[in-house]
Amino acid sequence: MDIDAWVWWLIGAAALGIPLVLTAMPELGMLSVGAVAGAVTAGLGGDSVLQVVVFAAVSVALIAVVRPVAARQRAQRPELVSGVEALKGRTAVVLERVDASGGRIKLAGEIWSARALDTAQSYEAGREVDVVEIDGATAIVM
Repeated sequence: MDIDAWVWWLIGAAALGIPLVLTAMPELGMLSVGAVAGAVTAGLGGDSVLQVVVFAAVSVALIAVVRPVAARQRAQRPELVSGVEALKGRTAVVLERVDASGGRIKLAGEIWSARALDTAQSYEAGREVDVVEIDGATAIVM
């Protein structure tokens, strides 16, 4: 039983695709696409040398183009901030006078206890303040 060259290329593509899924190494996927290109070349009647050249050219081109784009996207991805860290830097509205001894603000739709960062400063009801820090269940504002 003689197996056509394009079948071997598809077997190679699958053999590269399985570790891609297991290891999450995108380079293996790019090599797998190169193997599919080799299979197409074989299916269209290209000789062995042309098949290998197409495989190498497609694989190298994908690695050269896709890898830097993916690295740039990974570097630009915003860091997900949650919990009290997400509240820092937000604006709140003073509900009850806030000074060094305390007060109340409305922050992210919830009522929080608050105190002024500067002990000599006070903020009257209705004023907008910035949350600098969260100390337990108290927002430190300025």
